[in-house]
Amino acid sequence: MPRFVILEHDHPTLHWDIMLELGGVLKTWRLPAPPPEDSRQAISIGDHRLAYLDYEGPVSGQRGTVKRWDAGTYETLAQTASAWMVRLRGARWHGVVTLEQQAEFAWKFSCAPIPES
Repeated sequence: MPRFVILEHDHPTLHWDIMLELGGVLKTWRLPAPPPEDSRQAISIGDHRLAYLDYEGPVSGQRGTVKRWDAGTYETLAQTASAWMVRLRGARWHGVVTLEQQAEFAWKFSCAPIPES
């Protein structure tokens, strides 16, 4: 199963980065708040190294620090060129996340918790 991580990042302002493992990189979006907020804008910030799946600490270039908010595995439920729906199974949160591209870097992030089974 591919892995995901949600990192709390304090630079330039407090936000959360959701990172999904795909093709040897982490597809990454910046969120203004962590799940389970219903729906909000996410900003695509480019691919990151897989090392962030297990990393907490200072970010190079004096770009603050990151702390793991949640991590686990995910499965893709649906995917197109402009939308991606995944089921996250984390240590802290379980839910279905949908990312829908609105503009070049702007995405709509929607999530819904799912009960643990």
